[in-house]
Amino acid sequence: MKNIVNLSAIYKTVLQSMESAAAAIMDVYNDEIFSEIKKDGSPVTQADIASSKILIEQLSGLGFPILDEESKKADFKTRRNWEYYWCIDPLDGTKEFISRNGEFAINIALIHQNRAVFGAICSPLTKEVILGGEDFGVFTSKLDGIYRLQEISIPERNKMVTLIISRSHFTGFSKEFVEELQLRYGEIAYFEKGSALKFFDLANGNADIYARFGPTMEWDIAAGHAILRQLGGEIFEYQTSQALTYNKESLYNPKFVAYTAPLLKDLENAKF
Repeated sequence: MKNIVNLSAIYKTVLQSMESAAAAIMDVYNDEIFSEIKKDGSPVTQADIASSKILIEQLSGLGFPILDEESKKADFKTRRNWEYYWCIDPLDGTKEFISRNGEFAINIALIHQNRAVFGAICSPLTKEVILGGEDFGVFTSKLDGIYRLQEISIPERNKMVTLIISRSHFTGFSKEFVEELQLRYGEIAYFEKGSALKFFDLANGNADIYARFGPTMEWDIAAGHAILRQLGGEIFEYQTSQALTYNKESLYNPKFVAYTAPLLKDLENAKF
């Protein structure tokens, strides 16, 4: 079913919430970091909590349910009846935040049924933001209270196909995957980056492929998926070649590979 939400009417609220949350994150980043351990063993900081509270308060006014990494999760019996909902990560890249390399982000996606129809990703450190959605386009902006939009177009393919990978969660790729890339494209380049900031590189053409074989959650990838799709790209499950979907009973993503538009033309008969 087609998305009927007017994204032009809500994007400023999204950016305002991001700007407030980013300021709270940077207050912690520029001070002492207080961390504890989540039940799954990953670190959480006061910045997660502060950002989550702000985003929930400000996005709630738009009338959609919210699925947030830091808040109590609605069970699937409830979630499966949601036509629209916000899928948010108030601080993506906690390890990068704690290591102070600057590669952390805020992710906000609007999900319609099982599809990401709008996404926004910002860097609290630089205040840069990228946002995009169906019948809206893809734009960059700054968290400066003005939010001038600069539209970006489909990137060109790099002369040497370039793979971007996770900095803190590199689990290694299958030898077969790398060999398939090399067989198809010859020598390939790669570089590392933390969090959903990788989607900035896919959108502006610095990278052509993003592969992730380690565990991720829906809120890690949904915003970037919406943006990438509006630039003609797609994210596929590695083993089935089906596009990723959202609001699953399990919120874990399968192994996936994201491709920019120029590479999709080469994949019509490929299986990865």
